[in-house]
Amino acid sequence: MRSALLLPSMAMLFAGIFSGCKKDVVPDAAALKSTVVSASGSKLQSQQSPVNLGVAGEFVMLSKSGITNVFQSAITGNVGSSPITGAAIHVTCAEVTGTIYSVDAAGPLPCAVIAASKLTTAISDMQTAYTDAAGRPNPDFINVGAGDIGGKTLTPGLYQWTTSLLIPTDITITGGPNDIFIFQVAGTLDMGSAVQIILAGGAQAKNIYWQVADAVTLGTTSHFEGIILGATGINLTTGATINGRLLAQTAITLQKNTVTKP
Repeated sequence: MRSALLLPSMAMLFAGIFSGCKKDVVPDAAALKSTVVSASGSKLQSQQSPVNLGVAGEFVMLSKSGITNVFQSAITGNVGSSPITGAAIHVTCAEVTGTIYSVDAAGPLPCAVIAASKLTTAISDMQTAYTDAAGRPNPDFINVGAGDIGGKTLTPGLYQWTTSLLIPTDITITGGPNDIFIFQVAGTLDMGSAVQIILAGGAQAKNIYWQVADAVTLGTTSHFEGIILGATGINLTTGATINGRLLAQTAITLQKNTVTKP
């Protein structure tokens, strides 16, 4: 009799235990992202691999539709444009510490190097890199600041904005020297005048990728860090500087800027 009374209670106890275990094993939908939870329970961002730039990585500025320029800019790194004629590259030899590559003899004289095949490959690799960055799944952060990240500190990982992105005040990008940052922007990217991106903790511009579907505009005397993969134009207003790369699928516009390869 006593054993018979205990059996239902034991069955309920085991059911409760197994039910609890099931909840721990099967996370809810929000947890099914490519993020890691440490033993202490804190959330860690996904570990992104670098975006492969291919031959485009040999350039500090690369465009399909040419480069306009208000003299005098200072450019460190190789420059090129294709398939448009070299006559659309308006930087001068004296402004470039590096090589200016042109598809034809109309490039800036006397320094331009004709390398149509190299440029074709670089442009193709640039577009492949853009597609890679844009297609990275499972972002760690979505629409941070509702598209306004002024004043924020950004840690490593994959970020996505489904709208345009504004940087109206200084921001800090912090992480180690091998950490990867990928920013996916569905609209424009606009940086305010005199605004700076500040790197901290050893973070490096070569590991920061800004994939932007619409135009990029860097405000007067602003300072930017990272590689811009732009589906349209990249526009630097007077005195803006960048430690990174300008890789545009249309045109690049300069106005007395400093562009330095990372």
